[in-house]
Amino acid sequence: MSLAAFLLALGTTCRITRFITKDTLAAGFRIWVADRFGDDSRPTYLVNCGWCTSTWVAAAIAVYASLLHTTAWFHLPATALTLSYLAGVASRWLD
Repeated sequence: MSLAAFLLALGTTCRITRFITKDTLAAGFRIWVADRFGDDSRPTYLVNCGWCTSTWVAAAIAVYASLLHTTAWFHLPATALTLSYLAGVASRWLD
């Protein structure tokens, strides 16, 4: 895998992890998990812990990237997600 593909996989992992654990759009999912399994359950902890969630997201992205790293099926969504993540980080510094 090239350095570019690795960096795109890294950015994709960061963005998806942030979406699951922090974004308002995924709040309903986090609430559903808490309602389904309980506030102190491991699944609820998992979807609220960026460190924990990133392990599972990274595993899935690593497989995806290793299989498709030379195709547009990897590059297009990975580039969009990486740019989204970087824009979010930059907006914190610029505000």
